[in-house]
Amino acid sequence: MSDPKKLYIKTYGCQMNVYDSERMVEALGGQGYVETKSPDEADMILLNTCHIREKAAEKVYSELGRFKGLKAEKPDLKIGVAGCVAQAEGAEIIKRQPMVDLVVGPQSYHRLPQMEEVVQTGAKALDTDFPEEDKFEHLKARPKAKRGPTAFLTVQEGCDKFCAFCVVPYTRGAEVSRPSDRILAEAQDLVERGVREITLLGQNVNAYHGHDGGLAGLIWALAEIDGLDRIRFTTSHPNDMDDALIEAHGTCEKLMPYLHLPVQSGSDAILKAMNRKHTRDDYFRLMDKIKGARPDLLLSGDFIVGFPGETDADFEDTLDLVRQVGYGQAYSFKYSARPGTPAAERATVEAHVADARLQELQALLTQQQRATQDSMVGRQVKILFEKTGRDPGQLIGKSEYLHAVYANADPANLGQIKSARIVRSMTNSLEAVLD
Repeated sequence: MSDPKKLYIKTYGCQMNVYDSERMVEALGGQGYVETKSPDEADMILLNTCHIREKAAEKVYSELGRFKGLKAEKPDLKIGVAGCVAQAEGAEIIKRQPMVDLVVGPQSYHRLPQMEEVVQTGAKALDTDFPEEDKFEHLKARPKAKRGPTAFLTVQEGCDKFCAFCVVPYTRGAEVSRPSDRILAEAQDLVERGVREITLLGQNVNAYHGHDGGLAGLIWALAEIDGLDRIRFTTSHPNDMDDALIEAHGTCEKLMPYLHLPVQSGSDAILKAMNRKHTRDDYFRLMDKIKGARPDLLLSGDFIVGFPGETDADFEDTLDLVRQVGYGQAYSFKYSARPGTPAAERATVEAHVADARLQELQALLTQQQRATQDSMVGRQVKILFEKTGRDPGQLIGKSEYLHAVYANADPANLGQIKSARIVRSMTNSLEAVLD
């Protein structure tokens, strides 16, 4: 029996890419590949890319350049680019880096086994189509190996919102929802292999319509699975946060009190320029309803500063919104143009102005995050322990609020949910003592 081939996969970007990488590994497992953590050992290197951040394509080309020497040493080594940069760049990747053997978009990776067969003949393989078939239906059943206690599960892909700054509709395509019966079957399988918390993923996850009751209906159906103790979802759009989903946050015990709900800006003028299709007052009213349903909910958000046309007054509106809403976690970025998006053609804010605004916003968000963590001291939480810490006898897990929590505990508690009291707030984590 020949030794298995080895696959090294590097994942960039969002949780959906993490999920996709897992499925790519599984897809190529049927071709005799096992995953390795070292590119030096690999028979195939696959970069699963993200197109959201600045100069994403150039960073991929730079990463590919690092493998030139390895390719020269191992001529049979196959190199592939997957994900959103693959979708956006297509054949240009092979043109600029001829050592690349295959390029596959995020909706086509179920065809990786066939593409792998092609590249083994010495030919190149390119697939950036948006196929009509459901890629998840064509992927092999997930292997029955034991899993860690948490898992991602993609339920929705693509986006129809066409925000002026965002490349997702062009790289991931239109909104598509997976049928709920397939999601429930995959979730049941994950639970049988040790998973206790599932995070539902989608570019616009609360637009999910694969269940009669929308995302709320899917959550309630998942809550019926014995052994599944925690449910989360990300990322959401304010316009799709319906009453049923808000009510679920208040009444479904398995839905965790954490919500990532990006607003991007606090200025109505900028929200309109971004094509967000909601106002700051819409967002405030939504916050009132959500916090009314679940007062202890920890809110997370995304913000872009320096968007084309943003004035000092617009930026002050963003700071004001942040102060009024209060975020337990948040992500903030300086605007960078994505080629092919409407905003890319507009005049940009001067770099030094955008930099200063970003620093000011991040200071405010950090202050709020720290205050939220400090307020946890003395509170009882339930920790799902996921891994061991650096110190002997230390375990690391997540609270209901998605805070990272450290505690001294028996390793037998790995994969278990334990009640604990928070005793210390640190920079990006909490320390707890088990009851």
